[in-house]
Amino acid sequence: MVRIGPPPTGGSLPLLLTPAIADLNLTSWAEANRQLIDSLIDQHGALLFRGFGLKSAEDLGQFVEASSGEPPLEYHERSSPRSTVSGNVYTSTDYPADQSIVLHNESSYRLTFPTRIYFHCVIPARSGGETPLANSRGVLRRIPEAIRERFMEKQVLYVRNYGDGFGVSWQTAYQTEDKSEVEEICRRDGIEFEWKSDGRLRTRSVRPAIIKHPRTGELSWFNHAVFFHVTSLPPAMCKALLSELGEENLPTNTYYGDGSRIEADELVALRAAYDAETVRFPWQACDVLMVDNVLTSHGRGPYEGDRRVLVGMSCPTHW
Repeated sequence: MVRIGPPPTGGSLPLLLTPAIADLNLTSWAEANRQLIDSLIDQHGALLFRGFGLKSAEDLGQFVEASSGEPPLEYHERSSPRSTVSGNVYTSTDYPADQSIVLHNESSYRLTFPTRIYFHCVIPARSGGETPLANSRGVLRRIPEAIRERFMEKQVLYVRNYGDGFGVSWQTAYQTEDKSEVEEICRRDGIEFEWKSDGRLRTRSVRPAIIKHPRTGELSWFNHAVFFHVTSLPPAMCKALLSELGEENLPTNTYYGDGSRIEADELVALRAAYDAETVRFPWQACDVLMVDNVLTSHGRGPYEGDRRVLVGMSCPTHW
């Protein structure tokens, strides 16, 4: 009842699935064909469901549960501004339309992260606004061996500052006003924390840069090393933040796990690996993109006009 076709990008992902009969209920089909969905996403890393007529946040939440066997996850330890739409379905990152979002794996800085992330296009942008994808296995293969080994050995250090007037507040990130609750979460999840003056917070955590997929066992490049690095900001913003805050007080920054710098040449090599694997396709209204968050990284292109893309997450995995 579902037709499987080649990716609309001309590349290797996402695999395109369209209805083979009129008025096919995607949620009912997904519930009855969960094993097939698991097999396809394990192989391809991303599936694009097109032409099924999903229209609302409630539709997306039902599809998440039908296809994964569990309801959408709450967005914990937040790093980007999002608004709740219905239940645990959110807006996609609420960054200004003229900004790009660097490719990354969702919540890879966390101790527990979603294995799947779902995007539902309610309104496509007039132009731009794609959700670029990259095969994280391919990204890993393209990274020079010496850099791969360094990240495998040292991992990634994430330094985050909250309450300095930039980025999300710690109240938003941890969804609480209670400092003791934040401290409890940090101790549980292996996050060093430091309360600064005026109720501001600095955290430091070390996480892997390369992991094995929990189902397939494949090695994959899985982190925010490039996305959270200060040099991924627009040059003028990067310069202004460094001048005003200093490196230690940046909203986010990344280092090797031992605290040493990720050098400029290494960042160039990482960005080149992402670029070589990146594919894009234009959104259509009612599209649903299911992404294996370990096998595939995602981002967002700048856009013009209205754009409304909703997000749900499922299948939590713990380091």
